[in-house]
Amino acid sequence: MSVVDEGCERFENKAGSVNSVPSNPAPLPKQSPQKSVDKFWQGFTTKYPGLIRNVLPEDIYAKRKSRDAPKGTANGQRAAKSYDQAALECKRAVEKIAQECRRVNHKYRDRHFDIEFDLKRWPYSRDCLDGLGYIYERHAPKSVKRVTDIFKKPQFYIDDASASDVRQGFNGDCWFLSAVCAISNKKNLINRICVARDETVGVYGFVFHRDGEWFFTVIDDKLYLTAADWWECHPDEKATFLNVSGQEGEATYRETFQTGSKALYFAQCREENETWLPLLEKAYAKAHGDYSAIDGGFTGEAIEDLTGGVTTELFATDILDKERFWNEEIKQVNKEFLFSCSTGTFDKWQDSDTASQNGARAGIIRMHAYSIMDAVERKGQRLLKVRNPWGSDEWRGAWSDGSEQWTVEWMKELNHKFGDDGMFWISYDDVLQKYSEFERTRLFDESWTITQQWTTVDVPWSADYNDTKFTITLTKAGPIVIVLSQLDRRYFKGMEGQYTFQLHFRLDKDGEDDYIVRSHGNYSMTRSVSTDLELDPGTYSVLMRITAKREVALNTPADILETSCTTRPNKLIQTGLSYDLAHAKGDIIETEEDKESQQKHAKQKKVSKREQQRKQLSEKQKSTWTINKRIKARDKRRAQRREEYQRKKAEKQKALKKVEVPSKPTEGLSQSNNTADQDKVDEANIQGAKAIQQEDKPNGKVDEVVDKVEKVGLESGDDNLEAKNGDVKETEPSLREDAEGPKVELSEAAESRKENAKADGEVDNVPSVMVNGDAPPDTQPGFMLAPASAEGSIAGADEDYLYDSDASFHSSIDSVLDFPEESSSDREGGNGADDIPANEADDEPSTDPWNAVCVVGLRVYSKDESCRIKIVRPRLEQGGEEVGLEVDDVSKDVSEEKEEHVKVGQKQDIKTEVAVGVGA
Repeated sequence: MSVVDEGCERFENKAGSVNSVPSNPAPLPKQSPQKSVDKFWQGFTTKYPGLIRNVLPEDIYAKRKSRDAPKGTANGQRAAKSYDQAALECKRAVEKIAQECRRVNHKYRDRHFDIEFDLKRWPYSRDCLDGLGYIYERHAPKSVKRVTDIFKKPQFYIDDASASDVRQGFNGDCWFLSAVCAISNKKNLINRICVARDETVGVYGFVFHRDGEWFFTVIDDKLYLTAADWWECHPDEKATFLNVSGQEGEATYRETFQTGSKALYFAQCREENETWLPLLEKAYAKAHGDYSAIDGGFTGEAIEDLTGGVTTELFATDILDKERFWNEEIKQVNKEFLFSCSTGTFDKWQDSDTASQNGARAGIIRMHAYSIMDAVERKGQRLLKVRNPWGSDEWRGAWSDGSEQWTVEWMKELNHKFGDDGMFWISYDDVLQKYSEFERTRLFDESWTITQQWTTVDVPWSADYNDTKFTITLTKAGPIVIVLSQLDRRYFKGMEGQYTFQLHFRLDKDGEDDYIVRSHGNYSMTRSVSTDLELDPGTYSVLMRITAKREVALNTPADILETSCTTRPNKLIQTGLSYDLAHAKGDIIETEEDKESQQKHAKQKKVSKREQQRKQLSEKQKSTWTINKRIKARDKRRAQRREEYQRKKAEKQKALKKVEVPSKPTEGLSQSNNTADQDKVDEANIQGAKAIQQEDKPNGKVDEVVDKVEKVGLESGDDNLEAKNGDVKETEPSLREDAEGPKVELSEAAESRKENAKADGEVDNVPSVMVNGDAPPDTQPGFMLAPASAEGSIAGADEDYLYDSDASFHSSIDSVLDFPEESSSDREGGNGADDIPANEADDEPSTDPWNAVCVVGLRVYSKDESCRIKIVRPRLEQGGEEVGLEVDDVSKDVSEEKEEHVKVGQKQDIKTEVAVGVGA
């Protein structure tokens, strides 16, 4: 079908007619498109932004953590201070537990992470394997035993820890094991993590780095196994071992399936009696809550957790100078930096599992992390030593085991042995081609200091620089590493919520217009961004830009709380405590300066409000005085006209009596003039009133009626219209009921103006245009109390009409009496949003509005002991600071005013130039 046919078919109805109008057309919009858009954005973002800070009720630990957080300005401290404190506390805890266990003659059982009870109480538990909100069925260990029951001669280290010891188990934590391989290649780094142990009692203490500070974790010596216990194994397996080994069947079964490193379900050492790796993995899993929490991640982040370093993510295709990258970075591996590499970042973007099979990269596993162990340059060859944490599956290209590049000389030069142990050599050029991503972690020694500060910020839907910023004060020049990070969500997995955040920052120096540097953008890692550079002494500002994404399908912390408080209370307590302690970092605690600023703002706001009220009252009094002045002037003019009218009327009646002209009685006197003595009227005036009655209705236009009455008066020879001192004298006809004048309906606009005038508190005595009946006795001449109903807007033509109405004057002096002032939105055009009803604008929409709140922290590593960080929030008494767009923003060029240099030292606005060009 062609496009035209398809388009026509869309407009055919069931009867087959083309371009027929739908039977149920869409209703016409009740408001303009711009108002619809404004209304949408008004309801898009919540009016009550906030963050769930405490999952557990009355969490005293979180309160203590919040109380201990630095307030105001954070000062620098030794980078190793936090580690030293955590290591000391860990050693004390292990020693205390060992003493307690020896006193009661018990081995240590970790009640907070008891994997044996947790496994064998399934399906009621699995808190050590699975996080909140889901069950990770992939993890299926069969039994649990202590180290002394698994290994014949267990040793924590055998010839120290090395990368060749590492073998991955049934967990997707290759990223963590690659980090272990990387740090094991640098002397003493593993020993800094495993700080205390008592192997006899079965207690081990480890320290890890989290959110800018070190903390310790204590575990027992129980480990998961792949095989079930003898009395729980399958009957067929049991029968097989009994048939082969007889009475020794059970011992043979345990020797085969439950002894040595090969029996472990998760990570294991290559040596059958070495234990440091599975225990380290268990401690890392406990620190994060469970084993599923460490399934999948980034090697750089794991190295940060194990060393306290700072990781930068690099794409191979983004390297500008490969020579410089080799000389200044790769060759510094195991010295200033640690490196890891990975593959297949975009391998699945076309949903293809064949895009990066082993053959495509010659043995390099896709979506897998590797460790760079060494980098050498010998005899014109640049080679890297790489390790696969699986302990197998190696590179099959040039310089792989058994390739033609290897000679006896090269084997001795590089101290290499062939074997499928996961360790291989590869050329620098092949690394850049086969690996897509590098993660470089900078290490810090005792010469560095760290300064950090945390806060909480609202993240708008439109990504822009936040009003809250950090300031850094340096007292001496030197290298500096700036890190902007968010909370590590892995520690409270399941309660992360629906929002994810991408961080970015830029560094400005106070007093300069342009920024100095921007953070190095990470591609996959979202936990932190950083930059390193040399800075001079001074004060610098770190402006944050945070991008938020929302996955509405995910559970909120409140949802998890509701579903888990009864089904998994222990897991909820453990995860909730981790959540509360983490978010306590972001508690905004007012400093004395903040309190003074708020008090100052409140005082200024009060003064400003009082000035505004005084101004409004003054304007209202002035308006009332002006109106009263005009009312008095108009009353004076009307009194003069009435007096003149009565005088001429008396003279005319006197003249009529002298000539003895008989007067014709009229029938049906008006109810407003129904008195015993009826005035005789001029025949010409009566005829004029009848002529007006025969005309069409003037559609509520009072001015036309007045003009017609004046015209009739002139045609009848009435000489009562004359000018005196600028006033117009009008004739008042006496009308009978049979000579009833035209009734004029006030327009809806006039009615609304009257109502508005009353609502605004103006006087109820307003000038009437046309009324039926007399005014109340206490009403001033020429005025009528505003009618209580709409019927009062219909006026008849009584004898006081002509001098009652000033509508024919079109006077700017009197117009203010009849029309309310325009509102500011009417004068300025308005934006449409003000027209939204208050009850709709104030209420939250039916769907959850945007409510993204992020806890962020700034860490600064420097060699300046006096480095300080301060949080600068927008002053209440000041407006938000405008931050310019970045140089590579697509809207940078089109959003700024252009300037062109006409002469040296002289500039001219481009708008002026355009105007001059057009005029020319």
